[in-house]
Amino acid sequence: MNYFCHALVSYFPQIMESLEEFYQYKFGGIAGQLNMAIGQFNVFRIEDRARRDTPSLVHVRRNFYKVMLYIGENVFHYGDESIKVKGKTLLFFHPQVPYSYERVEQGTTGFFCVFKDEFYQENFRLNLGDLPLFAPGVPPVYKLNEGQYKEAESIFQRMYQEIDTSYIYKYELIRSYLNQLLFMAMKLNPEHTHLEHADAGTRITARFIEMLERQFLIEFSTERLLLRTPKDFAGKLAVHINYLNRIVKKTTGKTTSEHIYSRIASEAKILLKHTQWNISEIGYALGFDDQAHFNKFFKAQAGMNPTAYRTDI
Repeated sequence: MNYFCHALVSYFPQIMESLEEFYQYKFGGIAGQLNMAIGQFNVFRIEDRARRDTPSLVHVRRNFYKVMLYIGENVFHYGDESIKVKGKTLLFFHPQVPYSYERVEQGTTGFFCVFKDEFYQENFRLNLGDLPLFAPGVPPVYKLNEGQYKEAESIFQRMYQEIDTSYIYKYELIRSYLNQLLFMAMKLNPEHTHLEHADAGTRITARFIEMLERQFLIEFSTERLLLRTPKDFAGKLAVHINYLNRIVKKTTGKTTSEHIYSRIASEAKILLKHTQWNISEIGYALGFDDQAHFNKFFKAQAGMNPTAYRTDI
């Protein structure tokens, strides 16, 4: 990432970092061969990067996926949560949720790979967004025992070795290795990754959740949420509001309004914690006409007003 882009991301922390900027910032550029590869996949050893790696202090969404196999101790800031990681851990990060992490300590080992969504748009019957592994609200952290770690390490080692070969089908082979990691994680936590039967109600609920998530790619304080009520979403989904409320409640156990309010409150915490926007700007971006209404909403959701929350961080 050049100086201007890095400064801009620091000033506007909701800007999405691209994979090209990641390579520029971390490595000073991107190899031509890699740039032409579908999805710009690459894999690295953490210990090779730790000596010169910097903390991901900018809390932003990225336009790429990242999978990490980690042995060490660190804190990852994921959405509005701070997750302490210790020991053998498999982590998944995707473009819908902003994240950052603290400095990688010496002695930390493992692997990480990065790739764009396009990496899965050929020769694979599922889009990554369809996998429950990347569903909203699913924690991205999977603790591993010794046997599970050895299995994941073996998969990463094969990807790491394959990336430097001239084999014409190497990316198809690497994709198969990555599939093993994805499905390994879903088997580790089946209660969070169960694929429900895709009936009409489930499909509408999934579309509602996806639509709710996608509108939170807020980059500037002058932008506003457009969909804030069940009626707004029902109109976009072309269903009656009573039907939407009924099937969302039946499918998820939470009302449509509860989903919306919870997600707005979560985004408010992210903006309060990771931007320098004032309270009025944050309230405006989240669709509130004045600060008093935003303060009342936030206190009802978080138990304190926005100023007190920001002070306590």
